[in-house]
Amino acid sequence: MRRFRSSSSIVRSFHSTSSTTRYSHTICSGYSIHTQFTSSTFNNTNKPIFNPPAFLISRHFSSTTTNVAQLPNTTEVSRAGPYVEYQRRIAAGELVDGDLCQVGTLRELQRLYDELVEYADDCKLDRYASSEKSGRSRWLWSRFLQQPSHAPVKGLYLYGGVGTGKTMLMDLFYDQLPDNWRKKRIHFHDFMLNVHSRLQRHKGVSDPLEVVAGEISDEAILLCLDEFMAQQGFYFIGKNLTDFLLEKFQELIGEHKAVPQEVEVVMGRKLQIPLGANGCAYFPFEELCDRPLGAADYFGLFKKFHTLALDGIPIFGLHNRTAAYRFVTLVDVMYENKARLLCTAEGSPIDLFEKIVTIADAQNMAPRTASRSRRNDEADLCVDNELGFAKDRTISRLTELNSKEYLEQHAATVAEKKLTHDS
Repeated sequence: MRRFRSSSSIVRSFHSTSSTTRYSHTICSGYSIHTQFTSSTFNNTNKPIFNPPAFLISRHFSSTTTNVAQLPNTTEVSRAGPYVEYQRRIAAGELVDGDLCQVGTLRELQRLYDELVEYADDCKLDRYASSEKSGRSRWLWSRFLQQPSHAPVKGLYLYGGVGTGKTMLMDLFYDQLPDNWRKKRIHFHDFMLNVHSRLQRHKGVSDPLEVVAGEISDEAILLCLDEFMAQQGFYFIGKNLTDFLLEKFQELIGEHKAVPQEVEVVMGRKLQIPLGANGCAYFPFEELCDRPLGAADYFGLFKKFHTLALDGIPIFGLHNRTAAYRFVTLVDVMYENKARLLCTAEGSPIDLFEKIVTIADAQNMAPRTASRSRRNDEADLCVDNELGFAKDRTISRLTELNSKEYLEQHAATVAEKKLTHDS
């Protein structure tokens, strides 16, 4: 069993010598800055906190930054780094003097900027000086050439309360980077959907992740990922976890006793709830998605319950395509009703839909050299355009359902409804 979590690594060398760590290395594809909401991001003043783990950031805040007065003109200042630009804007009256947390974070961003400028050649940041080989060709050559075992520069991981300026600080850093660098600023959800799309395009390659990492690093060695999401522990991966899920379900309902219930959903039809209490409902996956139920039934469910504990979400394929359609509908209704999901699944959100492809995806799959391997892979492959297009939305929503921001909004909605009911 493992909890589904997005990688919390900040800076990774693209080249990895260990197959056990290849995923976290190659997905980040280089030098990255992430912003994230976590459960430990608030202090008494609701300021952004910069408190990186020791194994990610090897230095404390540095006060040795370039002074604005030492710079000869505005043009040079504009590309002298984020902290210098921040000071210039304050001096020019474009920004109000910031708080100490922002200043401390900016000093670290300035330190990162200075190191990247110093080691730009080692990091191969210049897009015009880098190799012209394609991502797949780069991946092939990396098999023969010795690669560095560590990144020459470590990046930053920013987290803090809502509205404390994380995105603004990251944008300030990004805008100061030279235009000729291989850099990209992208929302985390969009980045993961892009990775997923590329993996599907290279399905059939012995190690498609390395090919995708090569493609991404050809485009951008330095990644700035906004709203980097770490899961909050409500999505559990593994098989035969029913007892574990029921234990977590009991924690949610507290002292309330869970009993079978029924809900009127549409035109007098009743939906049987195996266990329900304190606004939380428990279902085995089969009883909610392997039965002839639809959106109306799910809307009726979430009119009464704000939390769903769903046990045993399977990997979807040709054999359970109908259940996959119902699950997509269930997630859509849950998302629209701002409901909370507690679940166990056989894989991550991306893994669940790996065998669901569009016609175009199926046509673009790289051929296998071994026919037996190809037959085994395609035995349960589901080629379905409607489901294939819908899965990206479902993957994104499953990820967002477990984000801190979404869960905080859910908690606020439940508290507001309870207050209205009590009054």
